[in-house]
Amino acid sequence: MSHNSLSEKTVFITGGAKRLGATMARALHDAGASLVLHYNNSENQARALADELQTRRPDSVVLVQADLLDMPALHRAAKQAENAFGGLDVLINNASSFYPTPLGNITENQWDDLIGTNLKAPLFLSQALAPALARRKGLILNIVDIHARRPMREHTLYCVAKAGLSMLTTSLAKDLGPHVRVNGIAPGAILWPEAGMPQATQDKIIGETALGRSGTPEDIARAAMFYISEASYVTGQILAVDGGRSLGW
Repeated sequence: MSHNSLSEKTVFITGGAKRLGATMARALHDAGASLVLHYNNSENQARALADELQTRRPDSVVLVQADLLDMPALHRAAKQAENAFGGLDVLINNASSFYPTPLGNITENQWDDLIGTNLKAPLFLSQALAPALARRKGLILNIVDIHARRPMREHTLYCVAKAGLSMLTTSLAKDLGPHVRVNGIAPGAILWPEAGMPQATQDKIIGETALGRSGTPEDIARAAMFYISEASYVTGQILAVDGGRSLGW
């Protein structure tokens, strides 16, 4: 992906400072895109990534800090993203909260956080930026999850939120066509949770995957590149990048 196919594109990535967001940022930047990278609490990682990318190509990255659960802050971030390079071609709704919420102990704060980061923020960012994206015949790309379709035990709120994001993807595709494409990527065993996961659980998940191995963040970046640069006649679709795990477990 180290070419200039995206040299005239501006991409806004939420949660762009680390993990999948940072990997997509590096890949799209290598392909020539200008980036607006959102972060909330990961300032050190965001600044380090921006410095790394700006060393390769000056004046190609703008950082935007915002708590996307704060509606005024979300709208300020959207306006900053639109104005950073004079327009916007791609919004990648990547920022996400993830943790277990066993039934019987679910709290309203957990609801607000998990539904807010995984569903509410993508909706309101998409709404705010739809006019700018329409002017460029742009793309909204939502990072969904294979567990939007098949639940993960003790992660009720997260799965509900991602299921909502899946429907949001198809609903927006219908509402925003023909001027804006809207698609999704549903990762499987790509990155283990930051909080860690027992080796036995990891082994079980890999054993339920048709290809018998985990994927890499670069697999997600390649899917994003496909949607941005190769899929001009694709909208309302969610691509499972999961090694076949969603075939059944």
